[in-house]
Amino acid sequence: MSWTAAAPAIGTAFVSSLIEAVEALTVVLAVATVRGWRPASLGASAGVAALALIVLCLGPLLDQVPLRLLQFAVGVLLLLFGMRWLRKAILRAATVLPLHDEAAAFVRETADLRERANRDVQLDWFAGLASFKAVVIEGLEVVFIVIAVGADRGLWMPAGFGALAACALVVIIGVAVHRPLARVPENTLKFAVGVMLSAFGLFWTGEGLSIAWPGEDAAIFAFAALFFVTALLGVALTQRKVTEALR
Repeated sequence: MSWTAAAPAIGTAFVSSLIEAVEALTVVLAVATVRGWRPASLGASAGVAALALIVLCLGPLLDQVPLRLLQFAVGVLLLLFGMRWLRKAILRAATVLPLHDEAAAFVRETADLRERANRDVQLDWFAGLASFKAVVIEGLEVVFIVIAVGADRGLWMPAGFGALAACALVVIIGVAVHRPLARVPENTLKFAVGVMLSAFGLFWTGEGLSIAWPGEDAAIFAFAALFFVTALLGVALTQRKVTEALR
């Protein structure tokens, strides 16, 4: 396994998983604040167990799929997934969409749980379900990203390592500070992840079509640079349109 292939796989999986883990942590902390750590931790643990079961069931099935077909299918999906992230990041950078605020999300989630608590004193089951749902929904995106980034089966291990490292880091920090990680530059990270996922998507789509990319794995860096420059141009053009519309 070459470092030029492993490094972007680890980096992309780490940063994208970091974002999903931060969003899941916000809900789990809100549950812990309102109902205590018991339903929050039980719900989160059940979510992790469900994800582990999904991975165990999915892994053998993916091994039966021809590599070229898997690369093409994952490449197309990854392009769509990455471009969606990149579009939102561009619109937020151009101030068309508001920046995502984990602190505000924490306040909203906590207020919703407190409102339900006022109507139903037996809320632990609902609180645990909220924690479970957050972990599963965000975790499924992490699983997809690991599978997609590692569409060449030799890259699943480094991609998985990057994802696990990100999740472990967020859990350790979140448990230590007991508050949402509001200072994480989420839009900047989503911008970077959108660029990298799009680059991987283009690369794997070409691999699935048996295209011999110049430089082989190093072509991913060239694609990332291309998407990055294009995205910056998109931000500049969108900001100009917004300025003209406000005049």
